[in-house]
Amino acid sequence: MTDHSGRWVSLFSGGKDSSWALYRALESGLDVARLVTVHPEGDSYMYHVPATELAGLAAESVGIELVEVEPDDFEAESADESGAQGDAELRPLEAALGEVDADLPGGLAGVTAGAVESEYQTSRIEAMCDRLDADLFAPLWQEDPRELADAMLDAGFEISIVRVAAYGLDESWLGRTLDAEALAELEALNESHGVHILGEGGEFETLVTDGPHMDRAIELEYGTEWDGSRGTIRVEDARLVE
Repeated sequence: MTDHSGRWVSLFSGGKDSSWALYRALESGLDVARLVTVHPEGDSYMYHVPATELAGLAAESVGIELVEVEPDDFEAESADESGAQGDAELRPLEAALGEVDADLPGGLAGVTAGAVESEYQTSRIEAMCDRLDADLFAPLWQEDPRELADAMLDAGFEISIVRVAAYGLDESWLGRTLDAEALAELEALNESHGVHILGEGGEFETLVTDGPHMDRAIELEYGTEWDGSRGTIRVEDARLVE
């Protein structure tokens, strides 16, 4: 563990995995002073793409200041392979964390991340934390996906599916609440089609609309876009409600 008393930053998309990492960090008594959301342009190998614009509402509900890294901060649109793109996508994040480190009293103690099984994500985030002399708190890492999902629901997380892109997930999943029934269906799809129960392979994306770490729930009005094999919700209005 790094020997300084600074404060923590949560990598945060508003989705279930990063929200769970944040929640567990707060539960563990870590002093989380900032949330950092990356708004990638188009598809991303490293980040949760859809609904990151809703991270601002989620951060307001959580009550922690949000730092947003915008698409124009990305340098490598022309990367030929995913490794180069992943490293290039980390550069603006690392620069933003460097600024946070300089800004926080005591500096940056550590970073929370929501990776479950992705060696690709975790190895790069670990290397970045090493360069920043910061600890990494990754409470989902290599945990059982079903047990993690159950723990999220037991804690009171309300999770909406905002994007699907896998065989076996049709338009009816868009906007659906991730509950015990949905998890049972995802387990069956995991066995029949290899769909990851937590969607870590990009099979689906989520938004946490309420939870014990949030003061107010997020209420959405949305339509859906479906191309026959994948789809996303199109948010028309979003607000915090008591």
